[in-house]
Amino acid sequence: MPKALRDDDLVRVADHVYLVSGSDTNWVIVKEGDSATLIDTGYPGDHDRLLASLDAVGVRPAAVTAVLITHAHNDHVGAAERLRSAHGAPVLMHEEEVPHARREFLHQVSVGQVLARAWRPGVLPWAVHALRAGGTAHVPVTEPLPFPAPGPLDLPGGPVPVHTPGHTAGHCAYHLPGSGVLVSGDALVTAHPTARADGPQLLPGMFHTDRARALDSLAAFDHIDADVVLPGHGPAHHGAVAAAAARARERAER
Repeated sequence: MPKALRDDDLVRVADHVYLVSGSDTNWVIVKEGDSATLIDTGYPGDHDRLLASLDAVGVRPAAVTAVLITHAHNDHVGAAERLRSAHGAPVLMHEEEVPHARREFLHQVSVGQVLARAWRPGVLPWAVHALRAGGTAHVPVTEPLPFPAPGPLDLPGGPVPVHTPGHTAGHCAYHLPGSGVLVSGDALVTAHPTARADGPQLLPGMFHTDRARALDSLAAFDHIDADVVLPGHGPAHHGAVAAAAARARERAER
């Protein structure tokens, strides 16, 4: 599994906001002075690349004010516990995602579900890559924390959680109002190795805990004032968030 950070893995999308590509999954760094908010952490195998991305933008791991989790699937929470235990970064998420992060249960696509779809284009290569990156590793967060209060969080970038259940029960996107950015996690993506096309879309159905609810949650983006979407999978999307959500809804309802 390659761990080096390539030049095109880190993209500055707004003042002090960076989208970083890991092993088929993205994370976001929101920098403020020497500190930062980190949104998601990639697979367990992305740990070294994650540290390299922080170093590339001038942030020490100990200066990560908090790790915000969109949801507790292995490809998003994989390095969170190592950051928490080694560097003291609190790991925050929606209250419904806290027991999921502790691994009191696991709502994640199973090996059996993947194998049943292995004949579909892209599924088998993605599965092999995911396994090598730690997709089935046991990576609980020991002390996950719910958001302390409703509304904007007192963290670099002033992120505003946007509850978007369906992919998981506690899935949250994060709006960065001062930057005009929405970090959409897996509520809205722009590509995936198992998807048939690129552009705003829901992930294929096998990845969602409740696909119908995930589709309904796209409505949460209809009134968000942002013109950049940073998805959990795929490149940044430039354009009104509401239009991106409408496009994803249209494709999902075909």
